[in-house]
Amino acid sequence: MSKILLIVHVLAAVLAVGPVAVAASMFPAAIRRAAAGSSLEAATEPALRSAAVPGTRAESAQGDARSAGYDGSAMAGARLLHRICRVYAVAGVAVPVFGFATAGAMHVTGDAWVIVSIVLTALAAAVLALLVLPRQRALLGGTITGNGPARLAMYTGVFNLLWAAVTILMIVRPGSSTGT
Repeated sequence: MSKILLIVHVLAAVLAVGPVAVAASMFPAAIRRAAAGSSLEAATEPALRSAAVPGTRAESAQGDARSAGYDGSAMAGARLLHRICRVYAVAGVAVPVFGFATAGAMHVTGDAWVIVSIVLTALAAAVLALLVLPRQRALLGGTITGNGPARLAMYTGVFNLLWAAVTILMIVRPGSSTGT
């Protein structure tokens, strides 16, 4: 039974935490592109609009600027990354649930490496829920500007480092008597 629980635990970690780690890491660059695109679009759109005469080159240029998707497609990409983070964060709850079940089946719940892993997992969840996801939402809403993407990238890096530490503990299991 412990092997089945371990398989489900590892699969949940790979399939739920992996997408969050990747999407959250991609989000700051995507929101920077969206912001740069909206600035470029805002700067060029009035000039194109005033020069646009039906059936002329200026009208074609105006359409090209809109279809290039400076703000639209970049912002859609950032929204998609945020949605991936939210959905897979909820699915990620399965990781500690099956982790506890696995530790119980293996009789290692009191081992130091398991306790440290639990603490690091709780910290990673807190960073995601309290720092990463709210800042992504704020950046999408435009309530955070300036160095917001850089700060978000730092929090995302902390989240990813915490999960890397948990993964290392799960593989190395220092002090474990279960054998590796």
